[in-house]
Amino acid sequence: MIDSSVRDVSGDVRLRQEQQWETAPSAPRTDGSVPREPAGVTPLVLHSRREWMMLGVLAFVALVGIPLLNWLPAADSMFRLPDYLVPLFGKFACYAMVALAIDLIWGYAGILSLGHGVFFALGGYAMGMHLMRTMAGEGVYRSTLPDFMVFLDWKELPWYWYGFSNFGFACFMALFVPGLLAYAFGFFAFRSRIRGVYFSIITQALTYALMLLFFRNNTGFGGNNGLTDFKRLLGFSLQEPTTKLGLYVASVAALLLVYLACRYLVVSKLGRVVMAIRDAESRLMFCGYDPRQYKLFLWVVSAMICGLAGALYVPQVGIINPSEMQPANSIEMVIWVAIGGRGTLAGAATGAWLVNGAKSWCTGAFPELWLYMLGALFVVVTLWCPGGVVSLGRALGRPARAE
Repeated sequence: MIDSSVRDVSGDVRLRQEQQWETAPSAPRTDGSVPREPAGVTPLVLHSRREWMMLGVLAFVALVGIPLLNWLPAADSMFRLPDYLVPLFGKFACYAMVALAIDLIWGYAGILSLGHGVFFALGGYAMGMHLMRTMAGEGVYRSTLPDFMVFLDWKELPWYWYGFSNFGFACFMALFVPGLLAYAFGFFAFRSRIRGVYFSIITQALTYALMLLFFRNNTGFGGNNGLTDFKRLLGFSLQEPTTKLGLYVASVAALLLVYLACRYLVVSKLGRVVMAIRDAESRLMFCGYDPRQYKLFLWVVSAMICGLAGALYVPQVGIINPSEMQPANSIEMVIWVAIGGRGTLAGAATGAWLVNGAKSWCTGAFPELWLYMLGALFVVVTLWCPGGVVSLGRALGRPARAE
């Protein structure tokens, strides 16, 4: 029996090597021409023609239609999109990026994280620190230090605030800091082969610990009040409707690029290996793969996407504080993906828009009932629609089978 198992594993390894040799790209020719791909190579297809058309229509509506509806009609026109909806939609786009990041690791790699809110908040803090530095001397105390530092009797700017007066540096740190934290955490977690519910609990402990750290006034991040009262970004007033519209367009464009990048990852060879890790990690290890490297790479990419979303989120809402790190927020992010459809990307983004849209309406109309409604919706989807909302759309769009 042992000999047959070894033969099976070695056969899988030889088959994988043969497939790699068959699908390896041809060497470049000396005349500079591009050689034809071998017959066994399948071109990378992100979407079918119908799906590309649907994506194009949605992108046109979001990037062109909504800005025009807000900008062209008169203020009293029934066709005008109200100014308050523009930053709201921009906030939803940021949430959709977070949903894509979670779906990338949970839906495709099988890694359930209950702490992605910390990466989102770190990206937001990086942008908030830049916005605070750009208004030096314009606060209540007319000091070059942020107002909360003057109030707490700080005499000089902490070293970790240096450089944030530069927009490019702040954008870099919004991606680098979440990515670095994710790498450090993931390196030890995956190296120790922590999986399943144990990994989820540790991620929840991580975000809770950092939330308590940021609540402290002596950490230099504003304590429980956080960073707020922002005035301008790149010289543009954040109170102007045109600035809010520009931030909305930037958020939607970033969402589109993140979606295409995630789609490329999941349909590539790396994506197939990651899905194999989700379905049969032990068998994949016997075939000669090291799952830790793949999981760590996807984990870091997911954290950086959350950092980008947080950096775009803060200028639109005007505040960032430690409450963004509370474990309940991270759990709610997972619910977006579960309701939309895990392992579909488009479903994850759809779930973020639907849940947060319903939350914005329900918290205004029935604020005391929203958590009950969210819990009931999650239970219904889990029991009777495990594929999420997108599975209903696919079922309705599927032609009836002939009797």
